[in-house]
Amino acid sequence: MSKKSKRQVRKVTPQTLEVAAITNINAPKQPSFNPDYSYVIKDLRRVGVLVGSFVIILIALTFFLR
Repeated sequence: MSKKSKRQVRKVTPQTLEVAAITNINAPKQPSFNPDYSYVIKDLRRVGVLVGSFVIILIALTFFLR
């Protein structure tokens, strides 16, 4: 069996809160991630139209082939 390890608990003091607040303010801002997925939507729409047309063709063929 493995040893059980105890979790260390950090005490939060006012000084550590001030340091954390200062480091968060001075942190460089990350550029926002704003991807453009318009080409994906176009491709999905095209695939949907193709699937719909193939289903309609298959249904029509079932009536003619019976």
